[in-house]
Amino acid sequence: MPLSRSLSMTSLTGVLPPWEEDELPVEDLLLFEVSWEVTNKVGGIYTVIQTKAKITVDEWGDNYYMMGPYFEHNFKTQVESCEPPNPLTDHLGDKPNVISHFHEWQAGPGLILSRSRKIPMATVFTTHATLLGRYLCAGNTDFYNNLDKFNIDKEAGERQIYHRYCLERAAVHCAHVFTTVSQITAVEANHMLHRKPDVVTPNGLNVKKFSAMHEFQNLHSTNKSQIQEFIRGHFYGHLDFNLDKTLIFFIAGRYEFSNKGADIFLESLSRLNYLLRVHRNDVTVVVFFIMPAKTNNFNVESLKGQAVRKQLWDTAHAVKEKFGRKLYDALLKGQIPDLNNILDRDDFTIMKRAIYATQRHSLPPVTTHNMLDDSTDPILSNIRRVGLFNSRNDRVKVVFHPEFLSSTSPLLPMDYEDFVRGCNLGVFPSYYEPWGYTPGECTVMGIPSVTTNLSGFGCFMEEHVSDPAAYGIYIVDRRFRSAEESCNQLTQFMFSFCQQSRRQRIIQRNRTERLSDLLDWRYLGRFYIHARHLALSRAFPDKFKMDPMTEGFRYPRPYSVPPSPSASIHSTPHHSDVEDEDDEPYDEDEEAERDRMNIKSPFVLNAVPEGKKQQPGESRN
Repeated sequence: MPLSRSLSMTSLTGVLPPWEEDELPVEDLLLFEVSWEVTNKVGGIYTVIQTKAKITVDEWGDNYYMMGPYFEHNFKTQVESCEPPNPLTDHLGDKPNVISHFHEWQAGPGLILSRSRKIPMATVFTTHATLLGRYLCAGNTDFYNNLDKFNIDKEAGERQIYHRYCLERAAVHCAHVFTTVSQITAVEANHMLHRKPDVVTPNGLNVKKFSAMHEFQNLHSTNKSQIQEFIRGHFYGHLDFNLDKTLIFFIAGRYEFSNKGADIFLESLSRLNYLLRVHRNDVTVVVFFIMPAKTNNFNVESLKGQAVRKQLWDTAHAVKEKFGRKLYDALLKGQIPDLNNILDRDDFTIMKRAIYATQRHSLPPVTTHNMLDDSTDPILSNIRRVGLFNSRNDRVKVVFHPEFLSSTSPLLPMDYEDFVRGCNLGVFPSYYEPWGYTPGECTVMGIPSVTTNLSGFGCFMEEHVSDPAAYGIYIVDRRFRSAEESCNQLTQFMFSFCQQSRRQRIIQRNRTERLSDLLDWRYLGRFYIHARHLALSRAFPDKFKMDPMTEGFRYPRPYSVPPSPSASIHSTPHHSDVEDEDDEPYDEDEEAERDRMNIKSPFVLNAVPEGKKQQPGESRN
């Protein structure tokens, strides 16, 4: 019999078709999703469940339930209280078809007890990162080269997490279907938990598509202008670089210095600074570190910088208004005003005072807050080691913002999404990153990013895109190269990016944004569907059958101008805003249409072999 109704798409950008009448009605099934992060934000699992909710409700309707911890504040702000639409499983009678999906070890006891008590339901367990793996990597262990050498029980015991590790491992082995979020985490889970995942379920996003390509480019320009205003204030008195030739890089996430790759990033920035100075490149790079740490409010210098900037703006605006009125009056009288007399002595006095206020006897601060552990903070310690102090000679400037961004901040009043849209490049050279939402968020906003082949996102892009760099996804090899080689590769990626022309960056942003279809839950949700179908076929083999998944294609390289910086730059540095007259012709609409035609399902559920007629109830693509 057909398994159940399932998501199928005529194309990734199309709409979901209606369910077939002869498919198994959803009323015969119930889906429970259990996690400690249901309406309780701790990490990335909250984002997974929240963003996936819409397509799951579209599929299951009132037969979809989420279960999580009860916290009064979260309940009041995120949950709408109501009565259950039906008595949980009673209406199913003697034919219960229940699927329960458990996330992470905290939800493990429910799965273990359900199986031990022989409750008739199909179970799925997903680990988003193995418990022991995260602990080992946090301790600067050479993790991936020693996966097969660890004494798992000994390592868990020494870190006093043996009880949690046992819960996680028991849940993995009790589940009908075991899944994880990426291929790299699948390798890790196989060694740490001694079971190979049945399905890889990548993390998706709700992708907001724009009706016209230029809309997200306009958002980039608008938000970049707002970031530039902050830069003007932060670097007042040392603003001897051209903001029109300034690129904005950033790294963001939990403050896991080595796991998130902040160590290799800082070392590479030091080398990038050297290359830009040696080649006398006129590009300046301002790098933001957005990582929450222990602070004691904003520092005085940062607040003063924004106050000075506002004062200068008010002064310029007042003088401009006065100048404008005199010019207007003169033109009304049919006269050309005497520019030597249009500003009086008071105006010059005001402007001189404003200029005097911008004098600074210290370097612009590298951090925006007073750090509680200033002397031992990993980022600040490494900034001191590599010597990136925001001096006039530095072509790489550093701003450490140890707090999550907020539009209510008096310093940098921007939400994270707006900030990302205003940047030129996100850099996430992670060593341990089971998935990595940050580069994915950059992609759907049309912002190029750097990731690694040790992150789930990087592995996903390597697997599904023939030439990721062509689409603005630069993948640093941290798995098969030494730390020194990886650092040099990251430095080269950033240096090459700095040498792109403005036109090349615009073309690349267009390509990056087109990859967003691959990260949409409308596409990636099918992997969760496959996991649930597999669980049903294993829990109730007499009632449910399914065919295996079949693989498809890889997203091809774009057709037009060479997009990756190393392939498209001149051999000598040149101005970033100069258009290249000899560039190959580039037709955005034509290339976008080719890419849309190439967007097909890399995996097809219940594919029909060639020559076989599709049977009723089988999903189509």
